[in-house]
Amino acid sequence: ITNAGLLGIMYPLPLKGNASVSPPGRRWGEGESTQSLDRLLPAVGIKRSPRRRTTSQCKSEPPLLRTSKRTIYTAGRPPWYNEHGTQSKEAFVIGLGGGSASGKTTVARMIIEALDVPWVVLLSMDSFYKVLTKQQQERAASNDYNFDHPDAFDFDLIICTLKKLKQGKSVKIPIYDFTTHSRKKEWKTLYGANVIIFEGIMAFADKELLKLLDMKIFVDTDSDIRLVRRLRRDISERGREIEGVIKQYNKFVKPAFDQYIQPTMRVADIVVPRGTRGTVKIVINHLHSTFNVPGTLSALASAHQCHPLPKTLSVLKNTPQVRGMHTIIRNKDTSRDEFIFYSKRLMRLLIEHALSSLPFQSCTVQTPQGHDYEGRMYSGKQITGVSILRAGETMEPALRAVCKDVRIGTILIQTNSYTGEPELHYLRLPKDISEDHVILMDCTVSTGAAAMMAVRVLLDHDVPEDKIFLLSLLMAEMGVHSVAYAFPQVKIITTAVDKKVNDLFRIIPGIGNFGDRYFGTDGPQEWSDEEDTLST
Repeated sequence: ITNAGLLGIMYPLPLKGNASVSPPGRRWGEGESTQSLDRLLPAVGIKRSPRRRTTSQCKSEPPLLRTSKRTIYTAGRPPWYNEHGTQSKEAFVIGLGGGSASGKTTVARMIIEALDVPWVVLLSMDSFYKVLTKQQQERAASNDYNFDHPDAFDFDLIICTLKKLKQGKSVKIPIYDFTTHSRKKEWKTLYGANVIIFEGIMAFADKELLKLLDMKIFVDTDSDIRLVRRLRRDISERGREIEGVIKQYNKFVKPAFDQYIQPTMRVADIVVPRGTRGTVKIVINHLHSTFNVPGTLSALASAHQCHPLPKTLSVLKNTPQVRGMHTIIRNKDTSRDEFIFYSKRLMRLLIEHALSSLPFQSCTVQTPQGHDYEGRMYSGKQITGVSILRAGETMEPALRAVCKDVRIGTILIQTNSYTGEPELHYLRLPKDISEDHVILMDCTVSTGAAAMMAVRVLLDHDVPEDKIFLLSLLMAEMGVHSVAYAFPQVKIITTAVDKKVNDLFRIIPGIGNFGDRYFGTDGPQEWSDEEDTLST
């Protein structure tokens, strides 16, 4: 970094990989007027707003970003895994460093707006302040605690969190309350990211943390502007007195910047003078090719053909009763009422059959006659049902009827009309699901593309693979092979398996579009058995 770079000419340093950067010498932000300090200061004579609660922000929800120009929907996550069920590539982490109130969050929003890719997570270092002792809280209340020192941050938790996010795992983020200088009791769950933007004053202050950053951007802003921004923020948003803000700045903020923050500029790949928009072009050029994930659906269609059915598959015994119910629900002339009635009967039998695969242990109880009875009881912690919307939710009543107090979660997966690939749009899972046996429910499985996505979501939330049970009324052999190949420990349970899938990915002979027949809706002819949501 040269002196010219610090004066307003950005010289991009070498990036990891084959990054494409703009040539040096260009003046970013040329022609942009510098903000007036007077305009940034709190207006004289205006009454200060009352003290209000402000918390750290780590954003992945709601699934949209409103900018000055448009609304970007960040939902609709394409497959982040391959046909083996493993992660295709780690999430790309952009580190944003710089002094307090330098404009890091603004640069992050500019990158998100220009990048326009689904599932971007903005992770703030402010969430990771350490829990203060009572004595430290008293010092913080009087502006005598140094929040701008590396020791103020929980780097072990930061590193652990970033590692899990890079691996596609679900993580819990603490919420820091700046008015009480403490962590709130509730934690925020973040999950699913193609890009992680990690911003904070000490983003480059730890060697292990630096190893997790794929791109490092330092936002270099004039110290006077940073001071005025901090004054405005702390007075208007956090209800603090101007004397206390200035005291804290002179005693801690400015010395910390000179000692710990400014020296980290040398490790940055890019230095941004005053947060100009030119940096965004460099970032976008490097990331454009990062998210071209090969089509999962096409890979599944050509794999695992002519193999014997896996041992993890369990098919309900084809009794005359089961065969008779299949005859009714497969018949195109069956009325909706009869279709619903016999589907529910099959669902109940399927759930009962699946529960027999859960772990049981021996136990002894005493009968009313005073005699011992050698029996069996469920040996797991809890059973949780997860339905893949919309057809999967029709199986929830059958599960609730046989499992008392069962918890229910939902996952919404829809087909991208352009790529034909499944995309994750929404999920709501019960807390602490990782120790439960999870019954994943959908009514039909043809290719297995969405079933794989749903299983991957559960694995990312730390549910063990051998505790997942995939239940479906009807499956195609292709779907069975795809799921079993990717996740060999997942138990697959169904009432019937059909051999073929046609060019439109419909099961042959099949059952039709289950959701349309059950709910009485009419879908386009090109929709497959896997619903308008590509349910599995």
